[in-house]
Amino acid sequence: MLAALSVMSCGRKENEKLITPVDFSNVKIEEGFFLNWMKVHKDVTVKVCIDQIENQTGRIRNFENAAKGEGEHSGIFFDDSDVYKALEGMAYSLQLFPDSELEAKCDEWIDKMAAAQQPDGYINTYYILTGLENRWTNMDKHEMYCAGHMIEAAVAYYRATGKRKLLDVGIRMADHMMTVFGPGKRDWVPGHEEIELALVKLYGVTGKKKYLEFADWLLSERGHGHGSYGDERKWPAHYYQDVVPVREMTDITGHAVRSMYLFCGMADVTAYTGDEGYRAALDRVWDDVVLRNMYITGGIGQSSSNEGFTNDYSLPNLSAYCETCASVGMVYWNWRMNQFTGDSKYADVMERSLYNGALAGISLAGDRFFYVNPLESLGNHHRQAWYGCACCPSQICRFLPSIGNYIYGTSKDAVWVNLYTGCTAEVNQDGKKLLIKQTTAYPWEGKVNIALSMRTPLSTQIRLRIPEWCKSFGLLVNGKKVEQVIEKGYAVIDRKWSDSDKIDLVFAMEPEMVEADPRVKEDEGLRAIQRGPVVYCLEEADNKEGFDGITLSENDNMSAYYRSDKLSGIVEISAKHGDRIFTFVPYYAWDNREAGKMKVWVPVERND
Repeated sequence: MLAALSVMSCGRKENEKLITPVDFSNVKIEEGFFLNWMKVHKDVTVKVCIDQIENQTGRIRNFENAAKGEGEHSGIFFDDSDVYKALEGMAYSLQLFPDSELEAKCDEWIDKMAAAQQPDGYINTYYILTGLENRWTNMDKHEMYCAGHMIEAAVAYYRATGKRKLLDVGIRMADHMMTVFGPGKRDWVPGHEEIELALVKLYGVTGKKKYLEFADWLLSERGHGHGSYGDERKWPAHYYQDVVPVREMTDITGHAVRSMYLFCGMADVTAYTGDEGYRAALDRVWDDVVLRNMYITGGIGQSSSNEGFTNDYSLPNLSAYCETCASVGMVYWNWRMNQFTGDSKYADVMERSLYNGALAGISLAGDRFFYVNPLESLGNHHRQAWYGCACCPSQICRFLPSIGNYIYGTSKDAVWVNLYTGCTAEVNQDGKKLLIKQTTAYPWEGKVNIALSMRTPLSTQIRLRIPEWCKSFGLLVNGKKVEQVIEKGYAVIDRKWSDSDKIDLVFAMEPEMVEADPRVKEDEGLRAIQRGPVVYCLEEADNKEGFDGITLSENDNMSAYYRSDKLSGIVEISAKHGDRIFTFVPYYAWDNREAGKMKVWVPVERND
């Protein structure tokens, strides 16, 4: 990691963003739950994506043909984005697991991308191969969406290797867009948001404020009738979050993934500009998403018809869409919201979406993927090796290796601990280097041991998130109880720390039945089982007899057991109802065995 590649402050107003995340490149996940996911990503998922992009689909050939200026474009018009997202995941993997062969493959792809770029900086293989005269005529053809993913991949690879070939391609494409659009030029509303947050990343690396200003301008274009929909306009403006100016938003609308990227872009711009209008809108919409439109898994987007939202409190289980990309988007967005506020409620939702909605999107073997994540199945819904629209596999490819991003943060007077997993992190606090080592079997156990190493004593707060699911906890420093307060869901320990200090944190972690908001009619008379951050489900594979008739009662005894021999190691839950025992497994792990029915919400007899 080169010091010169760290994100620049670039004139950010002091304290506009309370918390600065500790980059995953400084966090080594070395044991426990997420280590297996990292290894599977490196050994399997990256190779699956490379094979699909090079051999099974025409995605990389589109770049080769575009470089030659001849040949057909295969696939969907936004397929470039899958290559860019996979490349971003490969770059992150290189930061965790240096690999000369993988780096050479990245360089090979980047050479093909650079060769496809047009003299004026434009790059999009669909229009290069089908007619450049038609570019920038339809906001829903994802030109800026693809450009955004390319810029994100370019920044990731630059930070991983110091090589700037793709970064220069991204800069030229951004500059091209700014010759066409902007104040005094053409109006434009990107049909699928993504470019906005990518431009902020480009600003962070280059220090050129014009990219931040362009991102802000694109956000401000929404809700003024500036959309250019083309001849086949299929969706109304609310599908694109284009009904009202973003500062006036109150409710979530339209396509779920587009919404998540929009909110991430607004948050990123706000982090530099301190735009209170954006902040207020994000607060309002967060309430609408989380309190009225989010599943217990942290998934969002009820409907397949628009891949998005319908009516408040309408949360069907069998037909739930809950696109994997949207769950990852919830992690991205809530991570950003937490940085503004230091409020654990955002990290709570981030954790819920991570362990349940996002991880369900990939098989335990790392080679098959869910696009749609229902909360009930009749036995006919399964992960696939790839999709014609492969946004979710490539999304998971870039998401998994970056999980270390979400564990720690720092502020002027505190170190923040948001997630609990076995890892070692190097943190700079008050100009001093602090090494934090977590040892834990979380989420299967509630015990967390944190060991601190430093050369000289350090006076700072350590803020430990107390998850919203936790009913009680214990906290010791060096084996003794310490004075602490709870602020916005964090246990705050303010003291002078010394080398070899230790923190012991224990969360009470018991299975519990969860009742939905009574306004969610689809879950009336039903309960879900949760233990710690993990949501559970019934699978027919474990409960073959009378699956459809399974009923629990509020007084049923539930027991939790760790099973190293099952589903790559899980805690399973047994519920004893009368003479029968029912087995629950983590929702993220369903559909990894034989085909069968599944449900999260189970009928429960009330004990009135």
